[in-house]
Amino acid sequence: MATLTTGADAAVASAPVTGGMPAASTPRRRGSADGWWPALFVLPLFAGVALFYLWPLVQSLYYSFTEWGVFGGTTWIGIDNYTRLLQDPSVLRSILNTVIYTLILLLGIPIATIFASLLNRPGLRFATVYRICFFLPYVAMPTAISMVWKIIYNQDYGVINSALRVFGIEGPAWIATEWFALIAVSVLGLWMSIGFNMIILSAGLKGIPAELYEASALDGASQSRQFFAVTVPLLTPSIFFLSVMTLISGFQLFDLLYALLGPTNPVMPKTQSLVFMFYDAAFLTNEKGYASAIAMVVLVIIAVCTVMQFKLQRRWVHYVD
Repeated sequence: MATLTTGADAAVASAPVTGGMPAASTPRRRGSADGWWPALFVLPLFAGVALFYLWPLVQSLYYSFTEWGVFGGTTWIGIDNYTRLLQDPSVLRSILNTVIYTLILLLGIPIATIFASLLNRPGLRFATVYRICFFLPYVAMPTAISMVWKIIYNQDYGVINSALRVFGIEGPAWIATEWFALIAVSVLGLWMSIGFNMIILSAGLKGIPAELYEASALDGASQSRQFFAVTVPLLTPSIFFLSVMTLISGFQLFDLLYALLGPTNPVMPKTQSLVFMFYDAAFLTNEKGYASAIAMVVLVIIAVCTVMQFKLQRRWVHYVD
């Protein structure tokens, strides 16, 4: 009587027998080509980073040691551009302006923390509408927003000075006075950043276990006590991320300054940021070597501050296991 043999039975039957048992099949060793496939898929990303980030960085570093001619061409001058930076009083003032702007921008993190906590309360009606209203300034064009805020800051018919006149106070020319102009730009940047900060912090609030609030409530903790003992410590990873991003964006101040004040504003030399100083040297006075040195200074400052933030975050950032 014939028997039916399956493919698996045939494979077992044909396998060499050692000691009455089929020999275990040896796993196929990975060829050298298998290791290239992941690298092949990542290669476009590395190519883009090398082409648009690393190569311009190397070029800028080289150009910072050169001087550009009027009709092109470079001449190697060593560290003369950096020596000029140390002797230029406007550099120190630009660094001070950038630091002040960044510090005011950092105030948006605690403000956004309070608003995000309020908008994440259970049962709050129209919470989505509120989030959209807060986030709209972040996605709007800085030039369009600056045009609106120019009207708000106007000395004669602006909203701020009109409100001050009600109390008998004559407001200053906000964007035409030395220190007031920097504060005006900083307040605008602070207002625009709150929406983005709230989105990040709202996501962090979603990750806090509700059991922690229930346990603290059973212990008799009030809502304010829960905010400082539970919410803020567990939001520190999101706060740390925002502090890094805010510092980087603060030291890259240019668009708001350019759109709100303009390059012909008489207070611009005393209000300019480091990046605006780079723009002025590179595109207005055609000193691209000196501009490259300024760009390197901005890079070093941001890198040092970021490394310090990562070093210090071990002391105050708490991660939920």
